[in-house]
Amino acid sequence: MYVHTTEAASFLEISSRRLRQLLQQGRVKGAYKSGSFWLIPLYNGLPQIIKAKRGQAGTWKTGKLPKKTIVHINSNKIKQNIKKSREQREPVIAVRGSNKSYVHQLEIPAPCRIIYDPEKPLDCGARVWIEVLDYDLDSIAC
Repeated sequence: MYVHTTEAASFLEISSRRLRQLLQQGRVKGAYKSGSFWLIPLYNGLPQIIKAKRGQAGTWKTGKLPKKTIVHINSNKIKQNIKKSREQREPVIAVRGSNKSYVHQLEIPAPCRIIYDPEKPLDCGARVWIEVLDYDLDSIAC
């Protein structure tokens, strides 16, 4: 997954200006420029900074992982809704983060990935889900 400089700087808890300096020096592992934007890969949820050969040690964070919001489709509710009229249908899209809510429609304005893992389903039994990084439920438009 790739992020832009503002998001990467917030993950590292440094200013975006400092991150751009590190990018210019080639010290951000795997980062590249696409047009006028930097694309920065995440390794275990964080950008990796290459240590300098001289000077002070960096003060960026290495242990803070972005918060995840999980989105999945409840197939049991889909089956129940088949017999109901349009007005009686329950929402089937489950959004789980700090709390859980069900919605009919969802717009995700954030970096995300769709995961299919039948060997390791979620606690709820979902085998296909979407992980949305560093967004709270309040910031996702439902």
